[in-house]
Amino acid sequence: MDMNSAPSQGPAASSRVVGGEGVLPLLAAARADADRTVDLRRRLHRQPEVGLQLPATQAMVLAALGDLPIELTTGTSTSSVVGVLRGARPGPTYLLRGDMDALPLTETTGLPFASEVPGAMHACGHDTHVAMLAGAARLLAARRDTLAGQVVFMFQPGEEGHHGARFMLEEGLLDVVPDAPVSGAFALHISTVFPTGTINVRAGAMMASADQFRIIVHGRGGHASTPHLAADPVPVAAEIVLALQAMVTRRVDVFDPAVVTIGHLEAGTKDNIIPPSAVMDGTIRTLSPERRADVLASVQRVAEHVAAAHDLRAEFVRVEGYPVTVNDAGVAAQVTEAAAQLLGEQASAVMAAPLMGAEDFSYVLEQVPGAMAFLGACPPELDPATAPGNHSDLVVFDEDALPAGVAMYAVMAAQALAG
Repeated sequence: MDMNSAPSQGPAASSRVVGGEGVLPLLAAARADADRTVDLRRRLHRQPEVGLQLPATQAMVLAALGDLPIELTTGTSTSSVVGVLRGARPGPTYLLRGDMDALPLTETTGLPFASEVPGAMHACGHDTHVAMLAGAARLLAARRDTLAGQVVFMFQPGEEGHHGARFMLEEGLLDVVPDAPVSGAFALHISTVFPTGTINVRAGAMMASADQFRIIVHGRGGHASTPHLAADPVPVAAEIVLALQAMVTRRVDVFDPAVVTIGHLEAGTKDNIIPPSAVMDGTIRTLSPERRADVLASVQRVAEHVAAAHDLRAEFVRVEGYPVTVNDAGVAAQVTEAAAQLLGEQASAVMAAPLMGAEDFSYVLEQVPGAMAFLGACPPELDPATAPGNHSDLVVFDEDALPAGVAMYAVMAAQALAG
């Protein structure tokens, strides 16, 4: 989508009102403010930080919001930032989230604003999320007199496997406005899988749960020339890997799917030594709590029983990951409608299937109705089907998509608080 062209205005787009104005002025305001959004994004991109403690990122967020009528607090267990914008009239509290952390990855894009931190890169686009959320804060602050209620801006560290959202919830995120707890939530995630400027969402399961596990096959070491005198864990480990794949295809309903992947397998030190143990690490992705519990139990059972069949022992260790990201059906429909009003029907898409990646915004959606949507940002010279994607050291996001994201954040909150 050409972000400089005006979207079509059907009856819904022209009639829907946000605080006395249609939604399109919000898009115009986001475009007019695009230079500030892009500047913040690029400054964040140059200085990526990984994990739960992001002091430089936190400082940039605080500076970006410092001149706005927003009450700011910072986390105690993490470097989170929470902002509260109070409308002119009482009403509900709506949460907008942007995650802040980068990945432990060396950037090879060659961009003029590429990461200046060795071994760290904003390869998942969290820098764009922060910049868009800050841009939305500026739009909403300028319209606070039209809001009936409060907007909570959730700037979250540690999304990349560190459970940052859970830490913020434990610190009272949803009750930051005591007399009006958060009652709805929305988040965007940028992606090159979709064309630039499109909003992509679905009701129900949006992203998968993600659990990690380790299986240690305990055998007995010995000389490679006399395996009968040892208890070789290597063929048993190989058999477990294959048995797990058969378990998924034979036992898991294709309409409630699961993915089990062994990503790391290690054993031994030399060709003529039978090692005493073999270790494998894997991940489980599912789209329902019931399937999640079933597959975890099945992986453990397969590993232990295959090992026992060879008179060896398998030790199963689970590392709990994120739950399924589940979009509220009503909110997902609101996202689709708002995107069509704001960007045109051609830019609003309902996803046919979930993605098997995982998100810790799921913790928020377990407690309040809300939705996460994908913002397309594939560079125009690339094909979304083949463009480097999130978590690639080559991923490049089309910055022309950012005003659409800013406006979507603002529209979702403004409509929720239109009062």
